[in-house]
Amino acid sequence: MTGRTATARPKAPEDRERPEGGAAPLLPGGRRYLTVGRVVALPVRPRSVVIALLMLVLIAVAATATLTLGRLGIPLATLPDAIAGNADGKEEFVLERLRGPRLVVALGAGAALGLSGALFQSVTRNPLGSPDVIGLAAGAGAGAAIVALLLPDTVPVPTGAVLGAALAMTLVYVSTGSGFRNRGRLVVAGIGVASLSTAVTQYVVYAVERDKATALTSYINGSLATRSWDHAGTIWTVLLVTVPLTVLIARRLDIGEMGDDLATGLGARPNSTKSVAVTLSLVLSAGAVSVAGPIAFISLTAPQIAKRLTRGTGPHLALATLTGALLLVAADLAAQQLPYFEELPVGIYTMALGGAYLGYLLLREWRKGVL
Repeated sequence: MTGRTATARPKAPEDRERPEGGAAPLLPGGRRYLTVGRVVALPVRPRSVVIALLMLVLIAVAATATLTLGRLGIPLATLPDAIAGNADGKEEFVLERLRGPRLVVALGAGAALGLSGALFQSVTRNPLGSPDVIGLAAGAGAGAAIVALLLPDTVPVPTGAVLGAALAMTLVYVSTGSGFRNRGRLVVAGIGVASLSTAVTQYVVYAVERDKATALTSYINGSLATRSWDHAGTIWTVLLVTVPLTVLIARRLDIGEMGDDLATGLGARPNSTKSVAVTLSLVLSAGAVSVAGPIAFISLTAPQIAKRLTRGTGPHLALATLTGALLLVAADLAAQQLPYFEELPVGIYTMALGGAYLGYLLLREWRKGVL
C-alpha cells in the first residue's frame, strides 16, 4: 500500500486565522497590522505612531497660530470660548468668515494632497510620481483659464480646473507608452504636458480683462484667500468618501511594496489594487484643486518626508496625510504673517519648498542611473 503525503497550500492573508481586533503579525520582516474584524488591517509601526502624535501636536500649534497671530488675531485666552460658539464682534468675524474656513480648507486640502501623493507613489513605486509633478497642477491651471476665457459666468472655474487636471493625467498616461511605470518617461512626459498647459494658461491670462486676469492668476497659483464653509464642506466630503476606501486597500498596498509576484501569491490582487489607488489619488487631487486651486508639490513632498521620518518601507498613508495637512497650514500661516509677503498665494510658498525638493530628488535619481 502506497502512502501519499499531502502538502498544505500556504494560506493567503485573507484565509489566515487572526483575532477580530488588535495588532497581529501577518507577514515576515516585522510588519504588524492593526486589525478590525476581517476587513480592515492597517500597517502599524511604533515609530510611525510616535511621529504621528508629534505631527498632530505641530498641526494644533500651527492652527492656533493661524487663528491668534496678527492684528486681527483672536486673543489666545478667549480662543476656547470663541471656538465653543461664544464669539461676537470681531472675533466672530475672524472665526466664522475670515480665518476659520481658511484654516479648515487648508487642513482638508493638505491632507488630501498628502494622501494622494502617497497613493500615487506607492502604485508607481516612483518618488517622482506625484500627480502635480507629472502635470496635474499645470493642467488644472489651464482648464481653469480656458473656462474663464471661453465660458465666463457659465461654468465654475473649479470645474474647469478639475477637467483640465483629468485631461493632463490622460495625456501623460498615453504619451509614456507604459502608463505610470517608467520613471524617466513619466518625468519627461509630465514636463511636456506641464509646459503645454502653462503656455495655454499664459495666453489666457494675457487675453482676458485685467481684473479677471488678476483673480485668475491668484487661483492658478493656489490660493486659500476668501475660502468659505462651502469650500470646507467640499474637501471634507471628498475625504469622508475616499479615506474609508483607502483604509480598505491599505494592507494590499503595503504588501504590494514587496513586488507584484509576491503580492499575487499572498492574494493582494495588485492590478485591481493599483487601479483603485490611482482613482482615489486623482479624486483627492481634484478635490483639493476644486477648493484651493492647483497647489503644487505638497503631494510630492509629504509622502517622502513621512517615509524619511519613519525610516521604513511602505506607503505610510496616515503619516503622509498628516504631513500634507501640516505643510499646507504652515505655508498658509507664512502667507498671512510674513512681513513684506502678506497675502501672496500660498502656492508660491509650496512651490519654493517643493521646487528645491524636486531638484534634490532628480539629482538622486540621476546618480542612481534611473534618469
